[in-house]
Amino acid sequence: MANYAARRGARTGATVWRVRADGPQQHVVPDGVLDLMWFQDRLVVAGPDTRAMAVRTRPGEVTWGLRLAPGVAHALLGVPADELADRRIDLAELVTPPKRWSFEGDVADALEQVLIDMWARADPDRSLLRTAASLDRAAREGLSVRETAELHDLSERSLRRLSARLFGYGPKSLAQIHRFQRALHLARSGLPLGEAAATAGYVDQAHFTRETKRLAGRTPAALTRA
Repeated sequence: MANYAARRGARTGATVWRVRADGPQQHVVPDGVLDLMWFQDRLVVAGPDTRAMAVRTRPGEVTWGLRLAPGVAHALLGVPADELADRRIDLAELVTPPKRWSFEGDVADALEQVLIDMWARADPDRSLLRTAASLDRAAREGLSVRETAELHDLSERSLRRLSARLFGYGPKSLAQIHRFQRALHLARSGLPLGEAAATAGYVDQAHFTRETKRLAGRTPAALTRA
């Protein structure tokens, strides 16, 4: 099992995480977010995953990451999130890094400095970020596409385009991924699979199993042991 830990960054409040690999390959499942990562001595943008990814690692290797809030990757990089889907791309291919970025010391602090510098350079549209946060909440609450569109005074077609640009997914897919992640978290916390499925909003455990196989390529039972 990979050793995972996360905390709020002291300088930005963003979630900073660290994972230590326990083998030659790590199984990464969709989580509905984009990350900045320090991975194998590279500063990388991890795009939104639409399927499970197998990442080659070395046992004991540590990867650091900073989870970007809804809409932030698009605002800072100027690239639609769906163009980054299922990709790990060097940040230097998307923006020009200043010379002062260094990862020789505190990696978590360095990742926060990257975010601070990129934010100052981009000066993102706060109203668009508020919309992104609201769309993400609607997806986590399980609102339908129609309900979400009406809530934000958008047509369903416009909502789908905006969601793809901000998250890399349509609103239905984003909601499914959040539901899957919630059920998986509950199951890993010790709740029986049937209860975890019902609490997260699945029709039944079989529904949870089908969606987990589709998104992660494994059963919920296998993932709770991972």
